[in-house]
Amino acid sequence: MQRAGTAALSPRIPLPLLITGISGVAGFNALYYFRRLYPGQVIGVRPEVTWQLVGPGIVAANTEDLPTLEALFRQYRFGSVLNATGNCALKSCELAPDMAHRANVVSARHLATLARHHDCRLVHLSCDLVYSGIGNGQYRECDPVDPVTVYGKTVAEAERVVAQIHPGAAILRISLPMGPSFNRHAGAIDWIQSRFCKNRPATLYYDEVRSATYCDDLNRVFAWFLANDVHGLFHTGGPRPVTLNQIGQIVNKVGGYAPSLLHGCLRHEAGPIPPRAGNVTMNSERLYELLGHNPFQPWPKDEAFMPSDRDWHYRRPANWPGSFATLAAHLYRYPDCDSVVEAILNDLQLTVNSEQ
Repeated sequence: MQRAGTAALSPRIPLPLLITGISGVAGFNALYYFRRLYPGQVIGVRPEVTWQLVGPGIVAANTEDLPTLEALFRQYRFGSVLNATGNCALKSCELAPDMAHRANVVSARHLATLARHHDCRLVHLSCDLVYSGIGNGQYRECDPVDPVTVYGKTVAEAERVVAQIHPGAAILRISLPMGPSFNRHAGAIDWIQSRFCKNRPATLYYDEVRSATYCDDLNRVFAWFLANDVHGLFHTGGPRPVTLNQIGQIVNKVGGYAPSLLHGCLRHEAGPIPPRAGNVTMNSERLYELLGHNPFQPWPKDEAFMPSDRDWHYRRPANWPGSFATLAAHLYRYPDCDSVVEAILNDLQLTVNSEQ
């Protein structure tokens, strides 16, 4: 197994690179990151229904459509694949398990099969919701999966399928990727912000705990795994546990929105569909040992933006810098990071000074 080295700074990724699932937050931010590193050598695949997502190197293709994928592999002769495909809409997956299976399992099977056939480096993204969260979290890779949702069950099945078909693949379990989304209402930050900026309430759980991670940090980890011949399962969660309600508090206060818009409850007080996981925080020490360091900053990096109690977002000093600009500068990225966020916002025809 290779150890971390110069590839962490100058990744030697087999090109061209295929990134699937670019309509999701992780894939979308990865597309910008790798396009900047390798202009003209990165192809991003998005579902046909997301017609709004267009640009250089972006191809409309459903990853459960094997003939279309086969044609792409023949055309571009990919050297590596970052598979970020998946439908993570919990309620939609509960109500349409066949759809969830196609999006999360069939697509993974197709990509693993083609990557193996074409001798491609494959990095497959999974997630923390393969766990139920019953307990104190800090799951390790050796802990048995026990998902409570259809989404989690299909993601866990996809892991098994990829490992069986392409034993040389790296499987990375991510948590909540923190960065901008292409439609400005996907992912944790943008969905919450899209509610608050329109004066709509958001109800978020006190007892669902995640390992949120800046996309900027995830991108560098993806690059390392694409460049290095390391296989197996790795947790890639951030070092600071954060509840969904705390994420709501942070977006609310940092964005300067009305504090009364944030509501909270325990998971058992919500409706039965979709079921919710509890503390699914991940222990990522195996990754740290492999790389020789912890590649993740805590989210949010600035301690001043981390809630201390359930009323924290109501307390705002007179000079509190709440605004969309502050949100973009601290929650999409962190100030001392070489980020692609500004390029993303510009392409979305937004600026960090715009107030939503």
